[in-house]
Amino acid sequence: MSGAPPELPSACRLVSYDRLGSTNDEAKRLARTGAAAWTIVTAREQTAGRGRRGRSWIAIPGNLFMTVILRPDCTPQTAAQLGFVAALAVGEAVRAVVPAEASVRFKWPNDVLLDGAKVSGILLESETTEWGALDWLIVGIGVNVVGHPTVGAYRTTSLRAAAAREVDAPAMLQRIAAALHSGVEAWHRYGFGTVRAAWLRHAVGVGDPIAVHLDEAPVTGRFADLAEDGALIIETEQGVRRIIAGDLVLA
Repeated sequence: MSGAPPELPSACRLVSYDRLGSTNDEAKRLARTGAAAWTIVTAREQTAGRGRRGRSWIAIPGNLFMTVILRPDCTPQTAAQLGFVAALAVGEAVRAVVPAEASVRFKWPNDVLLDGAKVSGILLESETTEWGALDWLIVGIGVNVVGHPTVGAYRTTSLRAAAAREVDAPAMLQRIAAALHSGVEAWHRYGFGTVRAAWLRHAVGVGDPIAVHLDEAPVTGRFADLAEDGALIIETEQGVRRIIAGDLVLA
């Protein structure tokens, strides 16, 4: 990548490419060959990015594509909490560059919304050892900086569309890396409670009717809470249900 490199926390090591299929795939390759925690993979152009559940991620040049390798000393289930830490970090970075009146909210499990439209998505992937312990976790983050794709009826936006015209992908990477590093340190020190509370304060749909699309029929009910493990708690006509993964749709 051209230009001055972003200023990052001392623990971070930046690995930059002009073009990659997927920053997540490259981060997985590096993690499997022993790359240290806080290795950050980024690319100017991404040709085969993907989102949750195998969906493609439409990569517009000039947007941010980054993946962070982490090696937390915890179970794979606990490591899933870091998706919410990452959302808070992205939210902090976005708020710093958009107009003060803009609304930055979170949609379970991993979207960051700007004025009600998706501006960022987060994808966690991990690998365990043969004994079932967590080996590594990667946190893939995409941010629509200069442009946003049209995805059916799903609303999307970009930082530029919100009049954040002075920001570029390296500047956002710098902001997100700093916020994520401090957020992970706080999570290690204080646990998930403060992360959960901060995420819920800015989450969309809490207390409202929602539908969650799973591989089977959608589950409908009221968004009651976020569990300590990051699961969605939904009150349905059949009782309370915990959902680990799915697509939340607001009523």
